[in-house]
Amino acid sequence: MTRFALAAVLMTLAGAAAAQTKPNPAGTIGSADAKVRLQTLGYKNVHDLRRDADGQWVGKATRGNVEKSVMVPSRGNVVAR
Repeated sequence: MTRFALAAVLMTLAGAAAAQTKPNPAGTIGSADAKVRLQTLGYKNVHDLRRDADGQWVGKATRGNVEKSVMVPSRGNVVAR
């Protein structure tokens, strides 16, 4: 009986822990991920990041002492103008 009770408690705790985690929807990244992606490509002073209607991150960043508008899609290459 004790083993059954212990197993029931462990299963309940595991279920509660799984319910608290929210998986990131496929293909989406957060603003911190977008910033890191830009910094990895050599961009500095990343700011004004916001998600547009298509789910892409857009903002401003500096590269080579030139400020550019940047777009970070969930998948694919970073676009700078």
